[in-house]
Amino acid sequence: MSWFHVILELLIGIGLLTWGADRFITACSSIAKHFGMPPLLIGMLLVGFGTSFPELVVSLIAALKGNSGIAIGNAIGSNIANIGLVVGVTALVAPIAIHSQLLKREFPILVAVSAVVGLLFWDNQITRLDGLLLIALLIAHLYWMIRVARSKKLSHDAMAEEYKKELPKMSLKKAWIWWLVGLVFLFAASELLVDSASTIARWMHISDFIIGLTIVAVGTSLPELAATVVSAWRGEHDIAIGNVVGSNIFNLLAVLPMPALIIPGHLPSHLLTRDFPVMMLLTVLLWLFAFFPIHKKNIGRLEAGALLLAFVAYMVYTLMA
Repeated sequence: MSWFHVILELLIGIGLLTWGADRFITACSSIAKHFGMPPLLIGMLLVGFGTSFPELVVSLIAALKGNSGIAIGNAIGSNIANIGLVVGVTALVAPIAIHSQLLKREFPILVAVSAVVGLLFWDNQITRLDGLLLIALLIAHLYWMIRVARSKKLSHDAMAEEYKKELPKMSLKKAWIWWLVGLVFLFAASELLVDSASTIARWMHISDFIIGLTIVAVGTSLPELAATVVSAWRGEHDIAIGNVVGSNIFNLLAVLPMPALIIPGHLPSHLLTRDFPVMMLLTVLLWLFAFFPIHKKNIGRLEAGALLLAFVAYMVYTLMA
């Protein structure tokens, strides 16, 4: 197979993954609406977590193929890309002002979950016990989200009002059809993406982990980029950042357990000394921008430029190292 065919396969995989994720999330939101789920819960679960479904499927398939490097790299790299690339590009296009009190509660959760992952990584291994612990934390977080979404106090939160406007109008039958179509495309695209990324790694003589951190992570972050830019452009700033925060929590609590449960073992080199610290630093920076704004916009073009520059520098350093 030539370079042209491999790159074409990679691009087709990324394109189908982005389209399939959009169809899947829209269908899930419509189905949930038909069954009477509160708009805030639909948004928190399906928009925030749903945009990470590509990462979940890609890491699941990579782990089942015995490729822990892509599976782990995708989870960590996607969190880095979500903050550096997605928030960076979005806030350059439309500076973001955060009003949601609920969103400000989620930021400390993201920081805490990131810290827990760092502690689990400390022995330079990822075990099934680590995976089970992260799944337990995911269940606890989902329970908290359901309680919050049903709270009358937050029923008129800024983010809840934005979600109400965005609920899709679709018949239940059509929603189920699109749900199935989106799911099929997600799995088919993930196969293409994992296979082409592994081939590129072999040909370039670099590790699958590096490919997972960079090419695969950016590819699976495109649904977040599309959803976040569109939300910010429409003035739905809380949804824009909610997409990223929810997605990053889901990446750590649901995506990372895939390789832990299926193919546990030693962590890739440099993860603890380079990649995890970068992820943690960007996470804390985003939290500080949200809580301690230096102007009316929590994340203006100055902050966006800093995040994007940090992401580009990290990508260049990682690929050149």
